[in-house]
Amino acid sequence: MARIVAFGEIMLRLAPPGVSRLRQSLPGSLSATFAGAEANTAVSLALLGLPVDFVTALPKGALAESCVGNLNSTGVGTKWVRQTDTGRFGLFYVETGASQRSTEVTYDRDSSAISLAGPGDFDWEKILAGVDWLHLTGITPAISAAAADLTLEAAQAAVALDVSVSFDVNFRSRLWNWDPKRSPPQLAQDTLRKLMPCVSLMIGSEGDCRLLDVELPELQSLSVLERATEVARAFHRQWPRIRYFASSLREQISASHNNWSGVLYDSAADTSMFAPVRDGACRPWEIRQIVDRVGSGDAFDAGLLFGLCERPGDLQYAIDFATAAGCLAHTISGDWNYVTRSEIETLMDGTGSGRVIR
Repeated sequence: MARIVAFGEIMLRLAPPGVSRLRQSLPGSLSATFAGAEANTAVSLALLGLPVDFVTALPKGALAESCVGNLNSTGVGTKWVRQTDTGRFGLFYVETGASQRSTEVTYDRDSSAISLAGPGDFDWEKILAGVDWLHLTGITPAISAAAADLTLEAAQAAVALDVSVSFDVNFRSRLWNWDPKRSPPQLAQDTLRKLMPCVSLMIGSEGDCRLLDVELPELQSLSVLERATEVARAFHRQWPRIRYFASSLREQISASHNNWSGVLYDSAADTSMFAPVRDGACRPWEIRQIVDRVGSGDAFDAGLLFGLCERPGDLQYAIDFATAAGCLAHTISGDWNYVTRSEIETLMDGTGSGRVIR
């Protein structure tokens, strides 16, 4: 069975109940859960039954102990979590949107323990021994120069040890501020282009192509699915190590109503697979009553890795599984996708009515 390591920051997520706003709810109670892009993916993989370890740094104390215990309860391995005497526990606040009001995320993570960590703080040779995939995102390099260097160190160690690297760009403009001499997009571009030669599975978008200064052909006359394939080809031309390119395709009608589909490109065969496919065509899932969309992309990432590990070579299964997993994540409060493999595969088979199961 494939083994996976995910590296990044995990935080405390604080959210008002339902679709209330912070100013409505405070003073008062907020829902507190643990979350972070790479941890979200690790939890999904563990719940699906794959062996996965999460690597991070946390400040010693009750919050760290609670977080580690919570991760362990889902099956995520935490033996590589460093508990430090410096730094703090990162926070973020989520106001869930509705109809025409957008979901709002506010970060409070400066000087977190992982942002203070740097190269040499983790023994990647030990951590990655016997591992098949290392999962990274562009969020951790965004929080500090040291974290950016540490992420690059992890990726380069993975390549040296013949471990495949999956990478989700996950550009967050509010985080890329550790060098005031450069704008967030320029800082992200300069930093992430160093990491890209290590990537085997790239998860991104047309916007990420432009962010990373990848040359694109003329796309105006192409359909959404054709454009996604051209973007994938452009990334592979720029960085030939990229074997697979995947993208979740979201059509946002409102904060409560999205259409959701996905694409997976295989550079070796120069072929794209789309999902969900019904009646011979890609027909997006219509998600009309979103409970919580934060973390749905991480569920998609986990679904891809699960599919690639569970059925190597069956790329249609991988994108079908990833897209269904991401779809169901919109129905779960919080960032962690508490759904089972059987629920995902039931949706893949076309049973998505939400009927009562007795």
